[in-house]
Amino acid sequence: MKTGKKTFLNILLILFVLSFFVTPLGYYGKIMLNRLFSFSPPVIEEAQREKIGDYDWKLKDAEWDFFNFERSKGNVVFINLWASWRLPCEAELASIQEMYDKYKDKMDFYIITNENRPPVEEFMTKQEFTFPVTYLIIGEKMPIDSEKVPSSYLIDKEGNIVIYKDGIADWSSRKVYDLLDDLIAE
Repeated sequence: MKTGKKTFLNILLILFVLSFFVTPLGYYGKIMLNRLFSFSPPVIEEAQREKIGDYDWKLKDAEWDFFNFERSKGNVVFINLWASWRLPCEAELASIQEMYDKYKDKMDFYIITNENRPPVEEFMTKQEFTFPVTYLIIGEKMPIDSEKVPSSYLIDKEGNIVIYKDGIADWSSRKVYDLLDDLIAE
């Protein structure tokens, strides 16, 4: 009898593990695990901070109109590079949405993708994200590395990179909010 119970439990365990590979449960489970293991990003020591040297680069807004990053000179800026098809990006964007909701009128947000509009618009609608999407212009010069997705930058009013995070982070945390309050008040 014990062998039968043990075998049954092993089969249940195997089915549970397999469900992470062949069912939507696995997809949502992976997102939850990514969120669970994302932490507040580390702040760069003041002496170690690099400065954005060039604000003169072009991007496209959600309406596909070109604009220059120069419009953010002198503002606190958050930049996130993402892709709708990357599961870690989807996990991170929920905390970015929360940060955007709290600070949208106090700083500039550039949530940048190199994808075409239709899949991005579909993704944004499905996830109910409302932050502004910015589109990368392939081949356009940039003062940051656009190849690492996901990655994020927090830039102060003087153009110093205060946070650089390669990979996902939890942007909706007291640590980040306290830092943003300080940077905005400067």
